[in-house]
Amino acid sequence: MVRINRVYTRAGDDGTTALAGGQRVPKESLRIEAYGTVDELNSAIGIAVAAGLEAPLAEPFGVIQQVLFNLGAELATPREAGEEPTGPHVESRHVDQLESWIDDWNDDLEPLTSFVLPGGNPTAAHLHLARTICRRAERLTFALSREEQVGEFVSPYLNRLSDLLFVASRLQNQLSGHGDVLWDSRRF
Repeated sequence: MVRINRVYTRAGDDGTTALAGGQRVPKESLRIEAYGTVDELNSAIGIAVAAGLEAPLAEPFGVIQQVLFNLGAELATPREAGEEPTGPHVESRHVDQLESWIDDWNDDLEPLTSFVLPGGNPTAAHLHLARTICRRAERLTFALSREEQVGEFVSPYLNRLSDLLFVASRLQNQLSGHGDVLWDSRRF
């Protein structure tokens, strides 16, 4: 169990922060950027949840937020190649769950004939914003993986999550009666 008695420590006033093992790194390091962006993503999803998701979406997003916290913890815990994770981490079952939700929700949607613009229902717009943050987290995680060890399922999870956020935004728009906002390449 985590116990936090004080929010501030003053230890980061020198421009560094501690990773899960205690190692101090610059606050702008790629690892910090990656898990900081995952935290931003989780916050954006929290806004969508608070804004009011339609019933089929609510419970899965509660699970997704928990898994994202595990993913952030995994990114905050450096490990050597071949070393097994010692704390919370993302597994193949988490990626499989995302794919299952994507397939189920996509079955209820009309096939696309155009690109979709962010918008429609406010909650759907929040999901679109979360999707773009997720793509950034994915890019940062891939960049980190070129320099340091990253868990095997971190990048696949983020990749699938961005797809899920797209499908979820479409379903949110449909269920709320707004429908997709489609790109009209010839009109403007």
